[in-house]
Parts: sequence; C-alpha cells; structure tokens
Amino acid sequence: MANEANFPSGYPLASSSWDDSEIRALQRVIESGIFTMGEEVAACERDFAASVGSRFAVMVNSGSSANLLMMAAITLRKNGESLASGDEVIVPSVSWSTTFYPVSQHQLKLVFVDIDRATLNLDLDLLESAMSERTKAVLAVNLLGNPVDLVRLKAFCDERGLILLEDNCESLGATLDGKQAGTFGEMGTFSSFFSHHISTMEGGFIVTDDEEIYHILLSIRSHGWTRHLPRENLVVGTKGDDPFEESFRFVLPGYNLRPLELQGAVGREQIRKIGDFVIARRKNAKHFQGLFENNEVFAIQKETGESSWFGFALLIRPEATGLNRAEVLSRLGAEDIEVRPIVSGNFAKNEVVGLLNHRIHGSLEVSEWLDRAGFFVGNHHFDIRDKIDQLANVLSEFG
Repeated sequence: MANEANFPSGYPLASSSWDDSEIRALQRVIESGIFTMGEEVAACERDFAASVGSRFAVMVNSGSSANLLMMAAITLRKNGESLASGDEVIVPSVSWSTTFYPVSQHQLKLVFVDIDRATLNLDLDLLESAMSERTKAVLAVNLLGNPVDLVRLKAFCDERGLILLEDNCESLGATLDGKQAGTFGEMGTFSSFFSHHISTMEGGFIVTDDEEIYHILLSIRSHGWTRHLPRENLVVGTKGDDPFEESFRFVLPGYNLRPLELQGAVGREQIRKIGDFVIARRKNAKHFQGLFENNEVFAIQKETGESSWFGFALLIRPEATGLNRAEVLSRLGAEDIEVRPIVSGNFAKNEVVGLLNHRIHGSLEVSEWLDRAGFFVGNHHFDIRDKIDQLANVLSEFG
C-alpha cells in the first residue's frame, strides 16, 4: 500500500490502496478454487449497501457496466416510472463516455446541458429551459467527488415527474445533508477501478431501494435468466420448482457483466476502509483549498455538500489572458506532476456524438472553457500536503 514512506517520486494521479488484507483476501479465494461470482460477491454487495445506506447493491465488473445495467433496468421496470424508446434524458456535457453511451444504446435521446462555472456539475438553472415534452429523466453526474445539489435536483424532478438517476462513479463517500451521493435517485452507480476511492482492480456497483429494480438487475447482470432471482420475485412472480428447467429460463434481454470472487473478496476489505480514505482525502482537499481558493490565475471546483475529492480540478481563469494551458502542462510535466483533462472535457465535441441520438441545449459555453482551460491532478487516501505544496510552487510561476 502506498503511503508517505514509499510514495513514488513526483506527484502521480493515483496509488494503490491495498495492503496485506487484500492480498490475504485474494489468497483465500485462490485456495477455495471458486472464482466465478458467489458468496464473496454476495457478502461484498451486502457490505456496500450498508456502507452507503441503500437497501440493495448489485456488484458488476466495472463502473461502465453499472451505467449500462442502470439504463437497461429503468427501461424494463413495470411497476413504476420507466423509460421508453425516444424518451429524452438530460445529461451534463462533461462526464465520462460511458455515462452517455448506455443512454443511446437503449434508444433514448441524450440532451446535453452545460455545467455550472463554480461546481463543474450540471447547471440546474438551465434544466427548465432544456426540457421538452419528451424529457423523462435526468442523469446527474457527481464530478470528481463533488455532488450535484441533489436536494434541489430531486425536488425539481419530483415536481415534474422526472426520473432521477445518478452516475456517482467518481464520488463514493460524498454526502449532502447527511445522505450519501448516489442514493438520491432511483438508482446510483459507483466505480471501484484502480484510481477510484476503493479498488477491486476493475469493478462497480448499482444501488437502489426499489425491490423490482433490484430483481431486474440481478437477472440482466447474468444473461437475463432467472437463476439468480429469489423464488418469489418481482420479475416472474414465483420461480418453478424444477431447477433443471429454471436454470436456463431467459426472461429479460441481459448481459454477462458479473464480477469475480476475487473482486468481491477484495471489495469487502476495501469497504472497511472507506471512512478513513475519505477523511484523508478531505484533509488534503482542505490544504488544497487554502492554497488555491483565492488564486487570481487558476479557478478550482466549488464544493457542494461534503465532497469526497476524487481529484483537484484547476482551470485557467478567462481574465488570465496570454496564459497558454500547454505551457502550464509542460511545466508540470517537467516537475513529474501527472495531469489529465477534466474527465472528457466537453464531450459533445467528440466525433462519436454524431452516432448518438442527441440534442444540445444552448452554447455549452462553460464546458468549452473547461475543455480548453482545465486540467486535474490526483488526490490520495493519505497525507499528500507536501505534493500539493509542490504543485502550488510550480503554478505560482504563472502569476
């Protein structure tokens, strides 16, 4: 496990959050000889649901798969609000690609809406004007650990009969009014990829309080069959008594997105550490905010609620005329400070969008600013204040 003693030189984006407990968990699975999804995954799901305060959790092989299953499930629900072909889903124009693809892949129409200049999340002031008679849902993205104002957004959706879904893949541990981000909507997704708050190598989760959605997720995660459903369920009612016939009974258009027992075992160990990881990230963030919140050259992300601080976004202010981002990135690279674009930048600019059913609301002016002037550096699950000081020293050269 990386810590102050063995942290690599420079300032990397991410570091391992494992220690001997994860290695022992892997060895336990290896010795069992059972690698396909089983009791380790089931225990990990129970632990994860409890950790975020949700009734149900379903583990999958990645956060991208979690988004895919979430969109599939909301089109298959029979006993509540659902989405159908041609319905519009409002999305922020800044997020990862696999926030958007599952919307289009389920014959839904993306509505790209600009982000807020301060929080870098969906601009809630634009929602009303972005709606049409076909708008049926909002897919909120909690960017870089920072939640959308989910209290306000949920009230907006409830008043207009819209379905609220959350892509919380970057924001495990973030809270708003004491409630975990990812649990405000019908479903929320999480990622446990290496660079995220917890790591199961690859991995992800969907959480929900709706039992029918939970049963749909269990089925479509594994081929759309009934094998993993409880005997009494909200997909087929009562399963048959013949296990031979029931084991290959296909009822929903599904996938194979199951995680391995190795991922489940590691996840159980990582979940125990979430609280400590987030505390450390917030301490680092407080130091970062103290150094940069009044910076005249670089703007930073304004915190909503309590961010879990996936990373630290920096954007060259429009008034810092004459400053070229390429020059800044070159200088950071020379000091071995690793940087990345802020997620995808303005995703609507990408060629692939021409292949997706979509419309763009407004000019996406703030997304364009982020795209041309923004970058982010990493946060970690232990004290990196010295690295943040190094970052500040380098960026002080630009004014």
